Amino acid sequence: MRPFDYAAPRTVEEALAQHADGAAYLAGGTSLVDLMKLDVARPHRVVDVNSLPLHGITTDDRGLHLSALERLGDLARHPAVAVGHPVLRQALLASASPQLRNMATIGGNLLQRTRCGYFRDTAAACNKREPGSGCAARTGDNRGHAVLGTSPSCVATHPSDPAVALSALDAVLELHGADGVREVPLNAFYRLPGETPQTETVLRPGELITRVTVPPLPGADRSVYVKVRDRRSYEFALVSAAVAVDLHDGEVRGVRIALGGVAPRPWRAHAAEQALRGREFTRANALEAAAAAADGAEPLSGNAFKIELVRRTVGYALTRLGGR
Repeated sequence: MRPFDYAAPRTVEEALAQHADGAAYLAGGTSLVDLMKLDVARPHRVVDVNSLPLHGITTDDRGLHLSALERLGDLARHPAVAVGHPVLRQALLASASPQLRNMATIGGNLLQRTRCGYFRDTAAACNKREPGSGCAARTGDNRGHAVLGTSPSCVATHPSDPAVALSALDAVLELHGADGVREVPLNAFYRLPGETPQTETVLRPGELITRVTVPPLPGADRSVYVKVRDRRSYEFALVSAAVAVDLHDGEVRGVRIALGGVAPRPWRAHAAEQALRGREFTRANALEAAAAAADGAEPLSGNAFKIELVRRTVGYALTRLGGR
């Protein structure tokens, strides 16, 4: 690990003032510290934000508000999450391990870097880590890599489970920067790799996520998160699906389907949503809609199985929510 300066501001304004090019914010540290040890992240200054007043879980007519420094474990135990947003609770509990959930923050979790092995190996070619060096995953071991939203420059996946649930819930992020506070929908927050995979979000230099808001959406309480992985504990998703369905007299008035483990960002399956919206919520209609969930997929040499796995995962998630 390379030497670095350390700062521990007490206010958001102090944090913004102490952040500069080459600096990094530290919250739970469950991702950043690992990358620093691997010499992948090389900040010249670490700005510890744990003392900032960014704690608390509240509700009002705008929805459920999650302060950025709330720990994943605490969020999963909160009644407003557990009762009103089961898809989010299940995604939180599917993340990492209990020990890490007691350290990791929701803001940091949304900003964690990819778990692509080539990104974490400084001897391998990785455009995300070193722009212009190439993408070793395209011709290497790519079983766990993306099949949607990729580019010739990058096929890495986004690792967050809560981000997938929050995508299905149309969450909005509050960002605090030098120019003030702005709100960005989570589904517009992450960027596809294109030719610049090193730029993963729309965050401006020094900006902080200060709050996550989940609007009061119909169907949030009829929701589920399904994660398929190689082992039950402490493993990233091969495929995951966050599904919320709004029913009225047996008809699907609204449906939201987000996928994880298959794209560089949480991926909304709009074709599957459209295929089910306005129809009777039957098992047959659910499975028909699920067949469209992988539309547009472009598999690599080792991950074509993910296409069928996406369809089956979405189908299973939908049928868990009902349907005759």
